Amino acid sequence: MAAQAAAAAQAAAAQAAQAEAADSWYLALLGFAEHFRTSSPPKIRLCVHCLQAVFPFKPPQRIEARTHLQLGSVLYHHTKNSEQARSHLEKAWLISQQIPQFEDVKFEAASLLSELYCQENSVDAAKPLLRKAIQISQQTPYWHCRLLFQLAQLHTLEKDLVSACDLLGVGAEYARVVGSEYTRALFLLSKGMLLLMERKLQEVHPLLTLCGQIVENWQGNPIQKESLRVFFLVLQVTHYLDAGQVKSVKPCLKQLQQCIQTISTLHDDEILPSNPADLFHWLPKEHMCVLVYLVTVMHSMQAGYLEKAQKYTDKALMQLEKLKMLDCSPILSSFQVILLEHIIMCRLVTGHKATALQEISQVCQLCQQSPRLFSNHAAQLHTLLGLYCVSVNCMDNAEAQFTTALRLTNHQELWAFIVTNLASVYIREGNRHQELYSLLERINPDHSFPVSSHCLRAAAFYVRGLFSFFQGRYNEAKRFLRETLKMSNAEDLNRLTACSLVLLGHIFYVLGNHRESNNMVVPAMQLASKIPDMSVQLWSSALLRDLNKACGNAMDAHEAAQMHQNFSQQLLQDHIEACSLPEHNLITWTDGPPPVQFQAQNGPNTSLASLL
Repeated sequence: MAAQAAAAAQAAAAQAAQAEAADSWYLALLGFAEHFRTSSPPKIRLCVHCLQAVFPFKPPQRIEARTHLQLGSVLYHHTKNSEQARSHLEKAWLISQQIPQFEDVKFEAASLLSELYCQENSVDAAKPLLRKAIQISQQTPYWHCRLLFQLAQLHTLEKDLVSACDLLGVGAEYARVVGSEYTRALFLLSKGMLLLMERKLQEVHPLLTLCGQIVENWQGNPIQKESLRVFFLVLQVTHYLDAGQVKSVKPCLKQLQQCIQTISTLHDDEILPSNPADLFHWLPKEHMCVLVYLVTVMHSMQAGYLEKAQKYTDKALMQLEKLKMLDCSPILSSFQVILLEHIIMCRLVTGHKATALQEISQVCQLCQQSPRLFSNHAAQLHTLLGLYCVSVNCMDNAEAQFTTALRLTNHQELWAFIVTNLASVYIREGNRHQELYSLLERINPDHSFPVSSHCLRAAAFYVRGLFSFFQGRYNEAKRFLRETLKMSNAEDLNRLTACSLVLLGHIFYVLGNHRESNNMVVPAMQLASKIPDMSVQLWSSALLRDLNKACGNAMDAHEAAQMHQNFSQQLLQDHIEACSLPEHNLITWTDGPPPVQFQAQNGPNTSLASLL
């Protein structure tokens, strides 16, 4: 018995020594691999060699699966060798499924592998993989929630928002069952965001009400709570802005701005949540700051506070430049493009066409770097080019750009915006009555207007008024313009107010009612100066000049004529500068991806008559 015991002890000692030796070689190789990975610069080839050296030792399954995962991850993140990365991740996923209680390796392999499949456009391979991982992860709350988010995102990128919403609903219910109100709110807010994208407003309102209650009642990490509040308020603000309700949104926007100030004063808490299902965050603080700047710019642009829009755009772009030096997250490029889209519209209004054109070129360059970014913003890019063409009086090119944008968009609000601008092009051309009547019927603000946007409906009334004015139907024009004024005053839409006032002033001038004309043109000029809107200032100053001449006010007429001359010179100089830029050739691009480079022109080839 003693001999048997001694032999057993000896065998156990030998086994322990062997295990210790195995541990030591494995840990040594792992240590070297990590050293090479974290070197500056990283020595990825040596890191991969160290990890590959594990396999000849015939390691246990756990070590084998983990090493395949580590190799797959390094190759995926640091090299272009996607074939080898895929092979290692597939082995890690296959082996780890045979090992009990090996969740981290198993689900990380599934998550990374599906990401790689999507990158290779093998979405049909990614979906069943994620579904299988979701099915077997129900006892692991963190991974179950993470994989649900991942599959919902995949469906969203495919524009299958119904499936994405269903998954987010499943996630919200699961989070409630496992006692994570924080992650339940994240799932519900994400679902609310997609419902807003789908314009399912009847479903959005009760869902946002529920989210508001959950966010207010949740007591947890202050940064997590405030980030939920930011998410919630961003959805509310964008909902109002989509509806063109610039005045109604102000209380929500103010709350959002206060909320981001609160977050910036809070220190990141190192204490991990006790519930593993709470191990998520919506966006980093720095990204949230840029997002709040962005929605502030959107509001300022719609309201006609263009100097404020410029100020916040500058702040946001500066912040983005700093972040992009350290972070290559695609969302930062999306933020940058949306900011540029808004500031380009501001530049066109304030009479800085050359700068706007260079910024359009910048958007083209950003879209060249990302096919997905271009796919999401191609219609907006052609719309901006259309607006630029209108500003330099290239009406044929404007029509081509707007027509291209209409072909590329299925977003209702953008569609209505483009049609409204295309209608104004046809009105100015004066010989496109059949096409114009067809367009005006599709954006009739008196009945069945295609979108719920207050701002776009007010703009549609303005375009109708403009058309009636050009046809000499002045009473009808006045009715449409008074409707625009009523709507724009209700929501502080300053640009529409200024445009409507100056056009009404022009109508009264034509009818010989000089006093009423003056009552319209003077406030139009004041508002246009405040925005500032260069075209309305030019128009108003010309009217004031003619009005004062007709009324015998020589000094006032001279002053208005001088203002008109100054505005004309500024616009003319900017016009010539813009048309001389090589980027001006972008106005002819209507198909395929953005052109890579532009040939310089000999000089402007556009009519300047409309500016003088």
